[in-house]
Amino acid sequence: MKILIVGNGGRENAIAYAVYNSDSFKRNSGKLYITGSNPGSEIFAESVSIEPTDLKSLSEFALLNNIDLTIAGPEIPLSMGIADEFISKGLKIFGPTKKAAEIESSKIFSKELMKKAGVPTADFRSFSSEDITTAEEFLGKSEYPLVLKADGLAAGKGVVIAENFEEAYETLKEFCSGEKFGKSANRFLTERFLTGEEVSVFAVTDGTDHVLLPFSQDHKKISEGETGKNTGGMGAVCPVKKFMTDEMVFKINSKIVKPVLKQMKKDGREFKGCLYCGLMIVKDEPFVIEFNCRFGDPETQAVLPLIESDFTELLFASAENEISEYSLKVKEEYSCCVVLASEGYPDSYEKGKRITGLDKTGGSCIVFQSGTKKTGNEIITDGGRVLSVTGISKTSLSDAVKTAYENAGKIEFENKYYRKDIGFRQLNNI
Repeated sequence: MKILIVGNGGRENAIAYAVYNSDSFKRNSGKLYITGSNPGSEIFAESVSIEPTDLKSLSEFALLNNIDLTIAGPEIPLSMGIADEFISKGLKIFGPTKKAAEIESSKIFSKELMKKAGVPTADFRSFSSEDITTAEEFLGKSEYPLVLKADGLAAGKGVVIAENFEEAYETLKEFCSGEKFGKSANRFLTERFLTGEEVSVFAVTDGTDHVLLPFSQDHKKISEGETGKNTGGMGAVCPVKKFMTDEMVFKINSKIVKPVLKQMKKDGREFKGCLYCGLMIVKDEPFVIEFNCRFGDPETQAVLPLIESDFTELLFASAENEISEYSLKVKEEYSCCVVLASEGYPDSYEKGKRITGLDKTGGSCIVFQSGTKKTGNEIITDGGRVLSVTGISKTSLSDAVKTAYENAGKIEFENKYYRKDIGFRQLNNI
């Protein structure tokens, strides 16, 4: 069995870990390849020097090396049509087509889709950069806080919660200038601010049937107490239990996942892969904040270690239209992922800082690498989000949090930054 993973971040490191440790992968003398890679992923996979956006070279590599399944990690190659490229050459791939991936690559498309499918979401209004006067007038009449979102992909940073008109207008100017977000904000939308409990849902689907992986909770803001700028995610905990009752799971399936999959299939955009549902639970009702077309980062680093059934078989089941035959089993455990970042992230930060202490971590802890690279015998920082330290416990979430932070404290690099309160909402709810 030969598998190729496209992407080289913490999410892809976690996917490589889960595939490598799958019984089916071991049973079939599996060989794993990964694009770009980092020192963490190279424990499990052979590095391939092809950019995730070089779709033609990736498909040629898959053909030449008889790859049985390709797993597309990041949103950019999916939005470019990597699945279409592979399918056209008779290759199996885990991930949606370009038309289906538009559920993430265009927030306006996604909101219109939800409206058409009757999926609960916040009220919204869309604009283009040519509508700046109309948008300004709308902002002047709006209630605050108000959410503003760039339409296109912006690495998780194209969402701003404006507390007043002044903040909203500054964001509007940023969107329309193109200096910060480029073409991603040529179109944008405003959205009513919802208050409640956030939860991340991974629905792995073959377009018709799906399974829901354990629910997790992301921490998007850079600072404690969910304050400061939006990031790609500073940590996550899994599972989310208190407000995720059987009734809530039924609502998520019946009001969100099933209607969206049905509508996409009806529209000729059948979605296969991982449908990420970013939800807000408001007064015991689920509302969609966003859809993504792939596994989330850092939620993946918290979720996958809790999967007991064969993860590789799950991905094949999605690609081969056999999800109805798959039986998901989840460990009765808890996890907490703490992201160690370079100070200055999500804005400017320095690279090339020597990382020490990785060899001191262990026990019920897994360290996934993202913004790292090897120079000689040293591992150095090479990104904003550097490492994901995941603590696991069989007893409680608080114990998993403790394990994560104990191990995070053993790792050192200059200008290391991390939030000290990952899991605070769940711990306060228990």
